[in-house]
Amino acid sequence: MIPRILTQRLPEAKTRRLVMITGARQTGKTTLARTLYPNLRYISLDEVEARLQLGELPTRAWASTVGHAILDEAQKEPAIFDKIKFAYDSHAIDFSVLLGSSQILMMNRVRETLAGRVFIYELWPLMLTELIAADGSAQSPLFDQLLRSDGNADTVFAETPALQIGDEAWQRQQWFTYGIMWGGMPGLLTLTPSERREWLNAYTNTYLERDLTDIARLDDLLPYRRFMRLAALRSGQLLSYADLARDADVSPTTARNYLNFLQLSFQLYLLPPYFTNEVKRLVKAPKLYWIDPGLWRHQTNYWGELTGQLLETYVVGEAIKWLKTTGSTAEAWFYRTHGGLEVDLLITTTAGVWGIEVKSSPQVKSSHGSSLQRLAEEFGNQWRGGIVTYPGTRLERLAPNLWAIPVQRLFSP
Repeated sequence: MIPRILTQRLPEAKTRRLVMITGARQTGKTTLARTLYPNLRYISLDEVEARLQLGELPTRAWASTVGHAILDEAQKEPAIFDKIKFAYDSHAIDFSVLLGSSQILMMNRVRETLAGRVFIYELWPLMLTELIAADGSAQSPLFDQLLRSDGNADTVFAETPALQIGDEAWQRQQWFTYGIMWGGMPGLLTLTPSERREWLNAYTNTYLERDLTDIARLDDLLPYRRFMRLAALRSGQLLSYADLARDADVSPTTARNYLNFLQLSFQLYLLPPYFTNEVKRLVKAPKLYWIDPGLWRHQTNYWGELTGQLLETYVVGEAIKWLKTTGSTAEAWFYRTHGGLEVDLLITTTAGVWGIEVKSSPQVKSSHGSSLQRLAEEFGNQWRGGIVTYPGTRLERLAPNLWAIPVQRLFSP
């Protein structure tokens, strides 16, 4: 059982609460819930018989028959939501956990029936800090300090060692290399490389045949398969619905629907551009990012060495997973103007703004942070600092409030 950061937010079973855990298929929702709540009855609505029995169960018999329970793939039987609501509102039950990989159906059921009663949590593929914690407890990464600190970069990183050595450094590098190659799906960890490729292929087929059909009724999956691959190939790029629709040979409306399906099933994330009324001429289209590097590799059939696109996809994915998992109020953006100023990732917090540039070179120099220094002038007192993150080994100060930080250091404790 790999420690998951989300367990730090999930309530105890003695709390009066309905809990919903959603996320992509095979991210470990069932394992997490059954481990954290071992005394709750587990019922999988993947079983047709379970759906029929619960669907026919009288509402007033829910508490005495089911009681406090973990209900997996809860969206597959709409009738249970009204029954849970009745039991909870009448105080016949105080705690239950709903699991599901179909975000849109789960959310629809919650909005229709359980609004105001359910606390919603998202479980994403394993983060680097969780992979590192395989034999211990998961801890907050260095990235989290950006979200919590009121200080600037020079203050936050002044006492951080420039180098890590020994087992600590080796472990971080090994898991970073693994994550770049295979991503964070828990089911891959115990498999051989050839078995992992087979698993990723089976995952995609299962996603298309089960999760996708929960969201949309598509007569022909081939256009959607082609669209998925084309979307993955554009990871890290500015999104053009028209170009994507043309290349996939579908209408712009269909392209928008397909992208919406991919977002709702936690396959990709659309990173919005940062702009305010004071900042002029900013690009308004989002950038597309595939969340999991292993699934990205399968979709693109690229199994080669690290590229700039892959590293940027990894960095943005790790940042989004951390923000979503922890329920942080910080927000992620990218920054690009028509005048040519561009920064890969902008993190806005209550204390100010952080900028992160991703460089695939194993060595960095101060010129790699030139766009961050220009952006610092734009934000003035709001600016907390700039980070150039790269696949190297040394954490160092490049200029005032501008630091080079290895990717494996940024996203590990």
